[in-house]
Amino acid sequence: MKQVGFIYDDIFLSHETPERHPECKERLIAIIDTLKTSDIWDKLIHIKPRKAEFKDIEAVHTHEYIERIKKAEPGYIDSDTYLSGGTFEAALYAAGGVIEAIDRCKKGEIERAFCAVRPPGHHAESEKAMGFCIFNNVAAGARYAQKRGYRKIFIIDFDVHHGNGTQHIFEEDDTIFYFSTHQYPHYPGTGSGSEKGKGKGEGYTYNIPLNSGSGNNDYLHIYHDILPDIVRRFAPDIILVSAGYDIRAEDPLSGIRVSDEGIKSIVKGILSCSEHSAISHHPPQAESAKNFSIPVIFALEGGYDLQALGKSVLLTIKEMLT
Repeated sequence: MKQVGFIYDDIFLSHETPERHPECKERLIAIIDTLKTSDIWDKLIHIKPRKAEFKDIEAVHTHEYIERIKKAEPGYIDSDTYLSGGTFEAALYAAGGVIEAIDRCKKGEIERAFCAVRPPGHHAESEKAMGFCIFNNVAAGARYAQKRGYRKIFIIDFDVHHGNGTQHIFEEDDTIFYFSTHQYPHYPGTGSGSEKGKGKGEGYTYNIPLNSGSGNNDYLHIYHDILPDIVRRFAPDIILVSAGYDIRAEDPLSGIRVSDEGIKSIVKGILSCSEHSAISHHPPQAESAKNFSIPVIFALEGGYDLQALGKSVLLTIKEMLT
C-alpha cells in the first residue's frame, strides 16, 4: 500500500461564498464526510497545510495583484469570483497545502498526496482572479517544487474547464509541461488544440478539447493510450494534478458525462504514468527501480454536485493507495 498524504484544514471553510454559489464550503464538508465514513480514512497520513509565504505566491503572481487581493473588500471581484473576509487567508493555505505536500514527498514521508483545498486555482492568471480562483495553487506548487529540486514538472488538468491561468503562467517554459482535457467550447474559451506553448515553451502545452457529451470511453483512450507516452518522453521528476470533478455526468456546470468508472480510469492512467516515468530515471536493471515511482500530488479544482464530488475523491484516493 502506498503512503498517501491527505492535506486538509478547516481554514478552507472560512472562504465564504453567497448562498447558491457553486463553489461553496459544503464541497469540502461533503468530501470529509464521505472519507470519514469509508474504510480508507485511517489509512491516510493526515497533514495540515502550511501558510504559503508571499515569495511562494509571487513566483507565479505579480506583487501588485497579491496586494490588491489582500486589501480588497468582501464582494465579487469579477462576475463569478467572490472574496469574503476569510478568503485571503484560505487562499494562502490552499497554495500552501500543495507546497506542504511537495515537501513531504521530498522528505520521503509520503509517496502521493491529495490536497482537499479551496478556493481552487487553475483559472487564476498572474495578474487577476478568475473562475472562482484566487491564487493558482498548482502553479505555485510547481515553482516551489523546482526550488526543492524537482527540475521537470508535469501538470495534468482534467477539470471540465480549461486551466487558462496555469497554461499562460508556464506557456514559455520548457521545464513545466501542461496537459489538459476539457470541454470545448466552454468557459473560459481557451484550450484549443492549436495552443501548444510559445517561445522555448512551444511543444510543452498539450490540449485535448472534448465535445459536450464526451464520456468514459473518450477519457479511457486519452489517459491510457495518449498521456503515458507524452509523460514518458518528457520524463518529469514529479506530477501535479489539477483534479476537477465537474466532469461528472451529474455536475451542473458540465456537459461531460463521466461516471465512477471514468474517474477510476483517469486516475489509474495518471498513476501508471508515474511508474512509466520512473523507468526513465532508473534503468529497469537497477535494483532501485523495482518499486520506484515519482511523486503524484492531486489538488482539488472543480466539482459542484456534492454527492458525486465526495464519491469521486474517495475513488481517487482508493486508487492512489494501491
